[in-house]
Amino acid sequence: MSHRRISKGKAVLAGAGAVGVAAAAILLPNANASQSGTDDGAGGAAGQNPRTVSAASAPELVARLSSQLGEDYAGAYYDAQKKQVVVNVADGGGSGGSAESAQQVRASGAVARSVRNSMGELRSATGTLTRDATIPGTAWAVDPRTNQVLVTADTTVTGERWDTLESTVRSLGDGVARIQKSAGEFKPFLEGGDAIFGGGARCSLGFNVTTQDGTPGFLTAGHCGVAAEQWSEDQNGAPVGTVQAATFPGDGDFALLTYDDPATEAPSEVDLGDGQTLPIGQAGEAAVGLEVVRMGSTTGLADGSVTGLNATVNYAEGSVSGLIQTNVCAEPGDSGGPLFTADGTAIGLTSGGSGDCTSGGETFFQPVTTALTAVGAEIGAGGAADDGAAGDGAAGDGAADDGAAGDGAAGDGSEVGSAH
Repeated sequence: MSHRRISKGKAVLAGAGAVGVAAAAILLPNANASQSGTDDGAGGAAGQNPRTVSAASAPELVARLSSQLGEDYAGAYYDAQKKQVVVNVADGGGSGGSAESAQQVRASGAVARSVRNSMGELRSATGTLTRDATIPGTAWAVDPRTNQVLVTADTTVTGERWDTLESTVRSLGDGVARIQKSAGEFKPFLEGGDAIFGGGARCSLGFNVTTQDGTPGFLTAGHCGVAAEQWSEDQNGAPVGTVQAATFPGDGDFALLTYDDPATEAPSEVDLGDGQTLPIGQAGEAAVGLEVVRMGSTTGLADGSVTGLNATVNYAEGSVSGLIQTNVCAEPGDSGGPLFTADGTAIGLTSGGSGDCTSGGETFFQPVTTALTAVGAEIGAGGAADDGAAGDGAAGDGAADDGAAGDGAAGDGSEVGSAH
């Protein structure tokens, strides 16, 4: 095996042919009250008007309220337009308990929104879908803005499989889940691009990390890690990284590789082009409504927002759970590439999805924090951000739902690594 030092310019193997964002990705409507719940945005009781909060501070508020409200808590999100945290409170059939919880929310400076479905009911619904409708080409995640489970079916779900999916959703009850059709086919974005090469496959490097023993390594998609043991920066080139752990399918889609040369420079930054770099200082949790940027070796940079958490996607290769669902486009070869925010927070690794960067579609990402915990690695100087918090970027919006919030960015190029 060839061992060699990689210069800083080549420490990240993705993004040589990156392109700028030609147009904004499909963005979700502003997170305002929907027909599934009542927004008390007027402030409720006197002296308890919702306070303006940043995307960075929203996660702490959500975490505190979710713990305090117990079974009455039914999810939350960040209203980027109003810069307010919206917390869903299960109405409990009009019980006094939910009214008391709503008062707690308002007293904390957030907007209390009465909804029909509790978080327990929504999680039970996803369990039923897993048991009765694990069909290749389907995916689901809880959407706190509509207080429903969003079920997506790609173009391969037809005939009896569609009937099974539709009947399973109906069995959940009125208003618990809804189905939307995707214009493409769910698949891991494994081929194409000019990033890292292994076993005839092409993927994108995600984030450089520091492993438990202090050696440099990097994260990429698990389906890349199971495709080949060694990866190079050039097609048919000498190996530069070796797989140490890989998960796919199952409870995630992530892999850890270590650089064959322990002297490899692995900077913790994203190259934005024109000599500009964005330091990656921490890992944070995704959040519904969070504006994010994805880098991939095939399509370069693309932006959009998070549409669901704890998503399950049923690829032909098997089911993968615990993913982030977004409307950010991606194409084959983008697999493993980084998902991040404008403030330099690492969020995810590209797994797969449907569509392309012309027609759009859904894309799923492996949460970085879960991958780091599983492989015992750190990103940047501080590892995973405390309580999943993430800061604001120079521009964009944030979100909060059981996790962090941050802002999106746009730029060119991709160089990502871990701090020394």
